[in-house]
Amino acid sequence: MSRTILDIHILQTVPPSNLNRDDTGSPKTAVYGGVRRARVSSQAWKKATRNAFKDLLDPNELGVRTRKVAEALAARVHGKDSSVDAGDEKVLAFAGEAIATATGAKIEAPTRKKTKGDKGDTGEEAGPAPAPESSYLMFLSTRQLDGLAEMVVKGLGTGMDGKTYFKDKERKAQAKAIANRAHSVDIALFGRMVADDADINVDAAAQVAHALGVHAVEIESDYFTAVDDKNRKDESGAGMIGTVDFNSSTLYRYAAVDVDRLLDNLGKGLDGAKPAGEPVRRAVEAFLEGFITSLPTGKINTFGNHTLPDAVIVKLRTSRPISFVGAFEKAVVAEEAGGHVEAACEALASYIPAVEQMYGAEKDTETWVAHIGTTTAPLGGLGTETSMAGLVQLVGAAVESRLGGE
Repeated sequence: MSRTILDIHILQTVPPSNLNRDDTGSPKTAVYGGVRRARVSSQAWKKATRNAFKDLLDPNELGVRTRKVAEALAARVHGKDSSVDAGDEKVLAFAGEAIATATGAKIEAPTRKKTKGDKGDTGEEAGPAPAPESSYLMFLSTRQLDGLAEMVVKGLGTGMDGKTYFKDKERKAQAKAIANRAHSVDIALFGRMVADDADINVDAAAQVAHALGVHAVEIESDYFTAVDDKNRKDESGAGMIGTVDFNSSTLYRYAAVDVDRLLDNLGKGLDGAKPAGEPVRRAVEAFLEGFITSLPTGKINTFGNHTLPDAVIVKLRTSRPISFVGAFEKAVVAEEAGGHVEAACEALASYIPAVEQMYGAEKDTETWVAHIGTTTAPLGGLGTETSMAGLVQLVGAAVESRLGGE
């Protein structure tokens, strides 16, 4: 059975930085090919990509991931009926019941916070009771929240409380149906797990690998001091001293998108009338641009490591995804003059055709390449050379064509 799989391969050089640190504050690393490499977790780059979506997609195409789901829903309720106070305890309780009914999750006020009526050390009454929360992060699309908000508005109008209103079997089924349709682009791409109701889980269409250095790396430390601005002339020494760990590396980044699963997750688009290929194309183009150009923000103010990829290779396949990280199982070694990008490009340029010929993976595969400068020239012969903007548009059009405008 023919499939539509998108593979994204990126080489990106990052100067001294700490994009993604471990529990000790040191940049994450991994041993590969017997050599320690720089590593940036897939979670870090997924988060950066989701942040990029805010500038690439309409808010209605995105979701919100939060434990404060009752507050999020109450805000949507207020948007539909301005007479409703989003901070009212009854409204929040009704919203929490709507979320609980739709997802099966336990939604209740956290016990770790003081509730209304508690007395502080001064004897004064504490603030309002905290809003109900989920015990874990809940991922809901804007359109799902809007659908539930409409139910809450109607429910509040009946004068019933949330528990009574959602005891009705038809309303309960309606709430569950709302939570399992009209998925946002980020939910469709990255998936959703609801521990209490597997029926509304969403299998991710995108897979993102941990970014891995193509060469050996060492962790370095920057010793810094800060002077107190109010020091007198006769006062010497630092007001603060410390160290921050960092490294620098040329990274191989990889992601794959199962376009067929993305199509299933997105359905027919925002209004249900558009051809299926159109929302999928928008999602693919947003993922491409967001993943390629985004950057995790760990210690970004300290290092200002705002780089963009040196080279991007995108392949549209009809079978399974293929990572080419094996090209760097033997760590790249810098030449006498330094630099890893050219050697990394040469390794990829020889490895990719060898793998594809061995497994017949080059058949029915379209390839696009965007690269910078002469050091990345070896990659030019792997596919259609284009600019970054051109790559996004060409891939989007090819995906829509593969789907046949369904």
